[in-house]
Amino acid sequence: MGCNQPTNTQGGVSSTSSTASQVGIDFLEQGGNAFDAIVATGFTLAVTSPSNGNLGGGGFLVAYTKDGGAVSLDFREEAPALSYETMFLDENDEYSRELALNSHKSSGVPGTVNGLVKIFNDYGSGNFTLEEIMAPAIHYAENGYHISSTTASGLDYYKSLFLNDRGATEIFVKEIDNTILGLQKALKDGSISKEDYAKELAKIDQWKKGDLLVQIDLANTLKRIAKNGSAGFYEGETAELIIQEMNTNDGFITKKDLLNYDSVYRNPVQGTYRGNKVISMGPPSSGGALLIQMLNMIENFDIKSMERNSSRFVHLLTEVQRLAYADRAIHLGDPDFWPNPIPMLTSKDYAKERLSLISMDSATRSTEIAAGKALSKESVETTHYSVMDNQGNVVGITTTLNMSYGSKKVVDGAGFLLNNEMDDFSSKPGTANAFGLIGYKANAIQPFKRPLSSMSPTVVIDNEGNPIVTIGAAGGSRIITAVLQNIISIIDHELDIQQAIDFPRTHSQWLPDNLRYEKDALTQQTISELEALNHIFEHSGTVENGVYSLAQTHGVHFKDNKFITGFDKRGTYDENEGITY
Repeated sequence: MGCNQPTNTQGGVSSTSSTASQVGIDFLEQGGNAFDAIVATGFTLAVTSPSNGNLGGGGFLVAYTKDGGAVSLDFREEAPALSYETMFLDENDEYSRELALNSHKSSGVPGTVNGLVKIFNDYGSGNFTLEEIMAPAIHYAENGYHISSTTASGLDYYKSLFLNDRGATEIFVKEIDNTILGLQKALKDGSISKEDYAKELAKIDQWKKGDLLVQIDLANTLKRIAKNGSAGFYEGETAELIIQEMNTNDGFITKKDLLNYDSVYRNPVQGTYRGNKVISMGPPSSGGALLIQMLNMIENFDIKSMERNSSRFVHLLTEVQRLAYADRAIHLGDPDFWPNPIPMLTSKDYAKERLSLISMDSATRSTEIAAGKALSKESVETTHYSVMDNQGNVVGITTTLNMSYGSKKVVDGAGFLLNNEMDDFSSKPGTANAFGLIGYKANAIQPFKRPLSSMSPTVVIDNEGNPIVTIGAAGGSRIITAVLQNIISIIDHELDIQQAIDFPRTHSQWLPDNLRYEKDALTQQTISELEALNHIFEHSGTVENGVYSLAQTHGVHFKDNKFITGFDKRGTYDENEGITY
């Protein structure tokens, strides 16, 4: 398979699944281009990475073609026609986490299938049919694949939520034994709390590394897409199964919502950093605008001379991140519904103006920072995968179901999980969502609107027009700061992509007003120095077994005439995700 080759001269694929990455490599070896490979990888991830790979979610694509064209495709989920601004508020007019994350109402109209099919039709090499591209995904769904230890742990951990849904139970709960039945009875008669019920279920280890996960209903859904393209999902049998699922469970998605969905090519957000062109995703992603805004601010400092994760380095990053995320809350939303001031936010002059609000001698409280005033009316389980080919095509896709395994609800008979992406809207002005992000009118719920996202698929081109990096991350609000720190590591500190990804990271945003850091990111002396600068800390380091919590990054780096794949061991991952040939 070539999984252990860190570099090569022909091309590279990086994803969260070695199986899916190998599928992408296989198509490159057979004469396909990066777009063929990334679509094949994406459909395979829908099978082999159930917590975040998906048919029932959505995402963004950013690419740079061999002809020098910058491309971005928005296949983000869309609010159903029946949606309304206060749909996740309870009888006390308070945000209901249960409604926003665990109900069928939390699902937006999925965009992944439409997006992958569109990019294949428009940019694929023409050497393969869609049925050929999707054959590996169908094979692994129909015949099964051997799960990783991380997937095994995840399936057991979410057992209590899977058991609330028949479709999820049939696929993701290995066995309902007497112990589980006893716990269900105890919950029903009130002798155990809901919290203790979930904890006890999570202790019951059923899945283990190497177990075969077979998904026959998903295989049949994939076959309909392979044969009929997008119509095989948004029309016909699959669409009827989605509508039946919604009607049975008080969901909002209708047949008309499905028929009307279409992914949209958007203008990429572009900027420069130390002479390199940075191409990223624009709204409804906030990632590109914030990334370029932060790079513009950092460009005014000699980062290269600063020791990585020193108190001065972390202080600067924290202050810059706080400024950018304040702008996110006010200015960014779906461009079809809200005037996003992208020229202002990505302006180097605006970056210098914002820097005047901070000091290198003391932390600035978030309450002291407001969003910049617009000059005119121009506002968490995720996965990223990247491909470079030897023809000059570079492409990255970030997709999401929002939380791990989405809403934990499977469309009966269709075999795929639904997203709970509607929580990415601002359900109540000034109230944080599941990732702690604050939003206002720009990101309020409206029918047909696409929620604001932090997904940041990004491509970096050198000053001679040569692609050097395609990178992105998973991890909610922490995505943007992870991509930022990796780009700094690659450009300023001249690390290769794997070294950059491995380096411990920090994270801050506008609210909540604290600084998060990974295990080994900061020494005790550095923490003391930052506390002396009035920084407030939240430890977000190791949970157990070396698992980190500050975003998972994947990408491909072209350096010294070789493709280097980078993959992240933080969080959910499979062994040997990055593959070159």
